[in-house]
Parts: sequence; C-alpha cells; structure tokens
Amino acid sequence: MKQLLSTMLIPLLVFTVPFEAMGQEPAPAPAGSTTEYSGQGVPMTAEELQQLAAPIALYPDALVAQILAAATFPDQVTFASDWLTQNKNLTGTALTNAVDAQTWDPSIKALTQFPSVLDNMAKNLSWTSALGEAYHTQPSDVMTAVQALRAKAQAAGNLKSGSQITVVQQSPQVIVIQPTNPQVIYVPTYNPTVVYGTPYVTPGYSTAAVVTTAVLAFGVGIAIGAAMSNSWGYSYWNCNWHGGAVVYHSTGYYGNSAWHGGYYGSSASVYGPYGSAHASNGYNPSTGTYARGASTQTAYGSQAVGQAYNPNTGAYAATHQTSNAYGSSGSSVYSKNGNTAYTQHATNANGTVASAQTSAGGSAVAASGKYGNSGGVAQTANGNKYAAANGNVYKNTGSGWNQTQGTPHNTSSYSSASSSAAAHGYGGQEKSTGSSAWGGGGGGGWQSRADSARGSASRGGGGGWGGRR
Repeated sequence: MKQLLSTMLIPLLVFTVPFEAMGQEPAPAPAGSTTEYSGQGVPMTAEELQQLAAPIALYPDALVAQILAAATFPDQVTFASDWLTQNKNLTGTALTNAVDAQTWDPSIKALTQFPSVLDNMAKNLSWTSALGEAYHTQPSDVMTAVQALRAKAQAAGNLKSGSQITVVQQSPQVIVIQPTNPQVIYVPTYNPTVVYGTPYVTPGYSTAAVVTTAVLAFGVGIAIGAAMSNSWGYSYWNCNWHGGAVVYHSTGYYGNSAWHGGYYGSSASVYGPYGSAHASNGYNPSTGTYARGASTQTAYGSQAVGQAYNPNTGAYAATHQTSNAYGSSGSSVYSKNGNTAYTQHATNANGTVASAQTSAGGSAVAASGKYGNSGGVAQTANGNKYAAANGNVYKNTGSGWNQTQGTPHNTSSYSSASSSAAAHGYGGQEKSTGSSAWGGGGGGGWQSRADSARGSASRGGGGGWGGRR
C-alpha cells in the first residue's frame, strides 16, 4: 500500500521543483529578429507563427495586445479563468475593483473583461503557452504573422468594416482593426482553417471552439466603460505594428520577464508567532505541465496540498496530507485517459489503515496494528477477490477461497472463519464503483476530474488550489 501511495505522489514530486521568480514588470525588449532568437531550440518559421496566431489575428488591435502579453503568463490565465467562474455575480465597478485587488499581470486583469476569451485560452493551454513563448522570443515575427493573416483574410473577402469593427489599411503592410464604437467591444468568432483563404490548423487549439462559417461572426458586444479608467483597462493597450511589439501605457510590453522557454513560477512564505504558511506555483513550457502547492505549520500540526496537470496528455494528480500530535492522514488522486485512482491513509498510535479505489472498479483496504498484526482485502475490476492476514494470502476468482501463500489452514476451519468475517461485515464485497466512505478519493475537493482525461483545463480543487487547471 505504501508503494501504491508513493506512486500516486510521483507526478506531483516531479513538478514541485524550485521555480524562478515570476517577473510582472515590463522587461527590456528582446530582439525581434530570428537571427537574435534567444529561446530554446530553433525559432519558429513564418508559416508556423501564422498557424499559431490564426485564432486571434482578426481580433481588435488592443485585444490582440492583451492576449499576446497574457499568453506569457499561462498559469495566471488558468487562475483568473477559475476566479471569474467562482465570481460570476460580479459585474461593472464591483468586478473591476475585485480584479484590482488581485496580483495578476495587467494583461490578465484586462482579459477579465472578456471572459469568453480568457476561458478559451484556459481550455487551450498548450496553444496559449506556445503563443506566449513565441511572442516573448520572436515578438516582431509574431506581429508580422498577424499582419500577414489579416492581409489574407482581407484578400479572401472575409475582413471588412461593419457595425462591430472598423478595418483600416494604414499602410501597404499594416491593417488596423478597431471597434466601431470605442465603448463596446465585439469579439469575432471564425474558423481559422478557412477564413484566410488558406487552410490553417493551429497546433493545440480545439476546432470545437470555433464556428463553422468562414466569415467573421459576432456575439453580444461587451461594454467596457467600468474598466476604462483602470490602469490595466482596454484603452491602455495597443499594437506597435512598425516596432513589432505590444504597447501598454505607450511603452513596448513583453509580458513575463522570466519567460525564456524554461521553468518558471512564483512562491511566497509567511511566518508568524503561531506558525508559517507557504505557497508556490509553476509552469514547464517544454511539457505544458502546471503544478501548485501550499502548506501550513502550527503548534497543532501541519497540512499540505499539491496539484499537477498536463493539458497535453490529460494527466492530473493531486494530494492532501495532514499531521498532528495524534497521527497523520491524507488522500491522493491520479487520472489519465479516463482512468482514475484514489488513495487514502490514516496513521495513529493504534496502527495504520489505507485504501485505494479505481474508476475501473478495483478497490483495496489494508491495515496494520501496533502489535504487528496486519491484513487486507482487495477486489479487481473483473471481480476477483483477495485477502491477506499476517502473511497468509487467499484468493477467490469465483469458485471459492483458496490459500496461495502462508501457513496452510484447515479448509472447514477457514470456511467457518470466512463466514464469521462476512457476518461481521468484512467479507462479501460487491464490485466497487469507485466510491467509498472516504468521499470518493481526494480530500479537500480534489476529485471529479473528468475534464482532465479530455485534455481540457482542470477546474476547481481543494482549498482554492484547484484550477486547469
């Protein structure tokens, strides 16, 4: 059982590495040309960058700027999207004031005015992180790719001025898109595989999230009056198409200064007379994996939670552990490809008990006492049963119990003992459905990760640490 528990924790331990500090101030402009590329591997080609930028190239300029900057903070994208889901009742000034109190990057705060955009970025995390890396390491190339896409859409007859947007040919190489009414922003929806007249399939981007028509479609306009006066509001963002960068407060803005194609994250610790608290989160852009964790220590005990998620593979893992003067307990969950395993354990002066369940129907319970006695029962997904007590092991594959290991017992004596055990509620287990008295695995709300198996952003989570996510 200890081996099984440790297996559940491995995905978390792999990702809880030391993280670099996360910068949230404008960084010096990195070189825009591919000849001075500072990322990992080789720079992306013009065609690859156009594929990456295709889903957002036809958005209004200020919204493109916000998305490019925010994409360099994919972990904050997930946090903010979750936060909006949990605070749907906030609107107008109440929403902007609540957003102001957050520690997110200004670009993330700005996107809270466009929840559908933020949600789409959160659901397509591998695309979001790739876009962020591309912008930070090849900013002018990304801006050029956006203009190339706009020119193709215009040539195909799919980019025109209307009541929602105004399209202006500023120069032979620059097409500007602005809201027709500066107070109301319309977010266009379109299929990037057809709107440009040339098929574009964006890696890591779900085509289920776009419309089927080739032309631009618009939903309900978003009034941004309440956010106009905020320092991160829509009016403070733009694109410098000639300089090749996002503009924020009239200055080139490159997003996350810690983004260099490697691990990054943030951490915080608080110490006081009654104990301490620690929290951290991180992101690995090379694998697309997110991890976060927190812990508290007081005179009464300690508590720790952790979570890791990879949207590229759909793998998800989380753990919740506690301890005090009387013992320790905890639970973990691991999910991938639609299969989920839950584990729980508790230890005190009388011994240890642990259990495990799988979504396929397998289950097991094991215990050991302070005097050395031990035992356990298990059932596989196909209904085979196993039991063990102090080194003696038995199995039942449908034709009765048979001893497979340990000191032989008299059959009648064993049968009687088995019946007695069943009479006291320890035998006759029905096939497991994956639930148990432990709450279905994952104390603190870490369960119910069906979305993880589908590769979408993870939501929720115990103690506020759930997320895509």
